[in-house]
Amino acid sequence: MSQWYDIAAADSLPPGQCRSVEVRGRRLALANVGGVFHAMDDTCPHRGVPLGAGYLDGQRLFCPLHGWEFDATTGACVTRPDRPLQKYPVEVQDGRVIVELEA
Repeated sequence: MSQWYDIAAADSLPPGQCRSVEVRGRRLALANVGGVFHAMDDTCPHRGVPLGAGYLDGQRLFCPLHGWEFDATTGACVTRPDRPLQKYPVEVQDGRVIVELEA
């Protein structure tokens, strides 16, 4: 069974930015790609670095340590296609970003 969780104010993360958030013991990378929010696992599968500390270039999210590249809209890993990130459904309601996680 899944549940929706409030993770941020929509106006606290401008387009082109990303950051790490924690919800129910999980760390997620939250990215604002052109005004659309995306949430994915926050850990780079290469060396475990928080991806929320990386940077966005369009929809490309780069790991801050070795530059592994991910598509923030799909979770696909461009650098290593066999190492995608788990993506989570995101919505904005009443100015708040909410994410759906399995309970």
